[in-house]
Amino acid sequence: MRRCTIPMLVTAVFAAGLSAAHAQDWPTRPVTMVVPFAAGGPMDTVARIVQSRMGEPLGQQVVIENVGGGGGMIASARVAKAPADGYQFVLGNVGTHAVSQTLMKRPPYNARTDFEPVVLLADLSLVLVVRKDLPVTNLKEFIAYAKANQAKMQFASAGAGSATHLGCVLLNAAAGISVTHVPYRGGAPAMQDLVAGRVDYLCIDTPVAIPQIESGAIKGIAILTKGRSASLPNLPSAQEQGLAGFEASNWAAFFLPKGTPAPVVKKLHDAAVASMNTPEVQKRLKENGVDIAAPDRRSPEYLGRFVAGEIDKWAGPVRAAGVVQE
Repeated sequence: MRRCTIPMLVTAVFAAGLSAAHAQDWPTRPVTMVVPFAAGGPMDTVARIVQSRMGEPLGQQVVIENVGGGGGMIASARVAKAPADGYQFVLGNVGTHAVSQTLMKRPPYNARTDFEPVVLLADLSLVLVVRKDLPVTNLKEFIAYAKANQAKMQFASAGAGSATHLGCVLLNAAAGISVTHVPYRGGAPAMQDLVAGRVDYLCIDTPVAIPQIESGAIKGIAILTKGRSASLPNLPSAQEQGLAGFEASNWAAFFLPKGTPAPVVKKLHDAAVASMNTPEVQKRLKENGVDIAAPDRRSPEYLGRFVAGEIDKWAGPVRAAGVVQE
């Protein structure tokens, strides 16, 4: 028995040594950041701004791969099942790593246990925007119009289960309206159709909304957080406009597959933080209406607790909205 145990122990120690050596050398080739939404959307915007300064501290290029569909769950599931070697990580958000866990009866991954949390990057406000020729200028007028025309209206989203989808579902429920949902493969194509007047409204992240609002291509109706957004200070919140206690917001974070060695997690975390601390990156994020996570909210441990809390936080509203899917 002992003769069998010793070789096994030697093998395990040797394998652990190889793993440690791999972690110390990582990365020796380009690293892929999987973005679960189409290029040009709010998550893609955050990804590309942070990615722009991550290569130098890592000593390797960080390549972005957009994998849309399934409200971000297709890409997240791929990374959850990827080798735990650090060469693939995913940009997760409230849809992929919180809402999905209740929205789907059998989600393709467990957001609590199938990932190694890396870093919380930013918070993003959602904003209700409408096509420019919709005859409303504030939330009260929007709700009245929607109640009278809900049978023929449509709202867009970045995909079923995305933050943009649930944001509007919760808004509809709070307003007492039932409107047809049109899912897209990301926030950018959804916004394109709103600008073109093919859909009536969208609950979208501020990075995508601000340029279109400022250009007059669409109309901003309400910020969907309890307070106003620093990037859209003149736009009243939904709570200010009569929906007491209403809040729907988004966030962005990095996750690696479960089992990724701790030194790799730390290197990726440190590279992301170094990028976030760059004045140029901070300026670009602020210009896009993105609030960078405070330093005390950036640790992997904090992100793990935060995700668990977000899953619990959204479970009740998702079930109450009646949108749980098979």
